[in-house]
Amino acid sequence: MKPRLLIFGAGYSGQAIAKAFNGRAEWIGGTTRSGGKFEALRSSGVEPFLFDGTTLSDELAAAMQTTTHLVQSIAPGEMGDPLLGLIGNDLKTHFPALRWVAYLSTVGVYGDHEGAWVDEASDCHPVSDRSIMRLTAETAWSDAGVSAHLPVAILRLSGIYGPGRNAILNLQNGTAKRLIKPGQVFNRIHVEDIAGATRHLMAHEAAGIFNVTDDEPAPPQDVVSFAAELLGVQPPPEQDFGTAELSPMARSFYGENKRVSNVRLKETGYVFRFPDYRTALRSLANTERLAGNPLPAQ
Repeated sequence: MKPRLLIFGAGYSGQAIAKAFNGRAEWIGGTTRSGGKFEALRSSGVEPFLFDGTTLSDELAAAMQTTTHLVQSIAPGEMGDPLLGLIGNDLKTHFPALRWVAYLSTVGVYGDHEGAWVDEASDCHPVSDRSIMRLTAETAWSDAGVSAHLPVAILRLSGIYGPGRNAILNLQNGTAKRLIKPGQVFNRIHVEDIAGATRHLMAHEAAGIFNVTDDEPAPPQDVVSFAAELLGVQPPPEQDFGTAELSPMARSFYGENKRVSNVRLKETGYVFRFPDYRTALRSLANTERLAGNPLPAQ
């Protein structure tokens, strides 16, 4: 039986997940906060629903009744997860046909481990408020799954990039920076691997926590330098992190330093399409095109 898939938060990652299920699902629905995005969702095979996190429309509530597979990617707020809050954590009543849930979280829940490796069994001590709320939401979804006797997969995502959101485009639009903070590394994940991992875990109705992240935690300046090499341009000058002008949110990312393992996901049989940033950027350099500013052929 093909799934009836409902995606709460059909944004960048949610739309990639929907695309991965085109032709594989009986029906795909997705929520957005803006009616202006309805046409784009419809054109990609997604039935759109308005959802602002405070109310459930009759149409959305009806769609929930026949949903068999659920992906929740909307960030929690101070009051917790918006969907669970509205349904009182009662998945059975509001999703009677449900068979599997994916909750998209973040590796930010691990906090700072001073560059050490972490896996799904590592201690979590998140630093930012947004990561603290994500960890609370993870627990809420896991508990709701136990109460409803449903498998819930928690997907902890690292830094997301892909078409329209990558170092190559940042170089072209002049926003790329090479910030230097000795010892700092980040993991990344291509949006197509988020979609692929979701489809894979859904096929196995897997439950538990999975780090959805690439093989190679690397200094951020190395990614920019490699993108510049692909484009045949000079990379931007190095900037000392301590004196660089950054937004509070951007600076907060550098307060967490860790290497995130994806071994558990691989053990389920998932094979990454883009296991490292070099593989991904080579692909993006061949496919990205900006009006009036085409990328050089590779």
